[in-house]
Amino acid sequence: MKDYGHRPVLVEETLAYLQASRAGVYIDCTIGLGGHALEILRRNPGARIIGLDLDELSLQAAAERLARYKDRVKLFQVDFREMLDFQDLVPWGEVRGVLVDLGISSFQLDNPERGFSFNLEGPLDMRIDTRQKTTAEKILMTYPEGRLAEVFKKYGELHHTRQLARKIATQRKLGLLKTTTDLKKLVEEVYRWVPQKNRLHPAARVFQALRIEVNQELKGLDTFLERLAGQCPSGTRLVVISFHSLEDRLVKKAFQRLASGQEGQPVVRILTRKPVRPTPEEIEVNSRSHSAKLRAAERV
Repeated sequence: MKDYGHRPVLVEETLAYLQASRAGVYIDCTIGLGGHALEILRRNPGARIIGLDLDELSLQAAAERLARYKDRVKLFQVDFREMLDFQDLVPWGEVRGVLVDLGISSFQLDNPERGFSFNLEGPLDMRIDTRQKTTAEKILMTYPEGRLAEVFKKYGELHHTRQLARKIATQRKLGLLKTTTDLKKLVEEVYRWVPQKNRLHPAARVFQALRIEVNQELKGLDTFLERLAGQCPSGTRLVVISFHSLEDRLVKKAFQRLASGQEGQPVVRILTRKPVRPTPEEIEVNSRSHSAKLRAAERV
């Protein structure tokens, strides 16, 4: 089996909140390379996994990684937000836990051809599902300045987005915006970037905003969680791991609405008053885990 350098985040915390020692079905809505699923299967012979992902290459890698447990694994290339529209996909009465690990994996980040990282030169792609037509390049080349500025402000929480959009419009007319490196240099010029310790590179937020827009990552997330809770049997644990404040805010508010319920009848019980964060030890081993936040709830 290939080593993709993949380190799933918050593994022990995830399994604890899922109560993953129980026999039954566990849905991994964004299975990636299968790190969390592997631990569930390895530790619990009574567990079965339904794994979903839009990334075909990730699914292939997950299938290889989980091959020894293939009799207990079913993988599907589908957007988890559409899962509830396929009722025959999941035996809901047997579901014990659902994990939604948002964001992208090191496997995706470290492949320059995917265009996710501003530290690696590659095409301006950023598609999780390579079957779709919209790429980061298409957005950068076709969006009007005002719409570009709105994307960077909304999804990157950046300042000076009008200046950034204006610079992009100028560069694209000159044919000077072709690669991730081109975009990174443009961002550094606009924000007059000078490296400083513990200061986030502005390109990180620009690339985040583009990736969210390309893949529509926030669209319907809160609605999905509310529908999911209504579908799951009592006792099902719902665990969501997010990697930036926009995602975490949606998850927090969705859980709060579900806990309030309708007419005083709560749908879930919130298990995490505050988000669970990685330990300093985990961050030291896996620096990309530093922004992870875990929230959990239980279907009542």
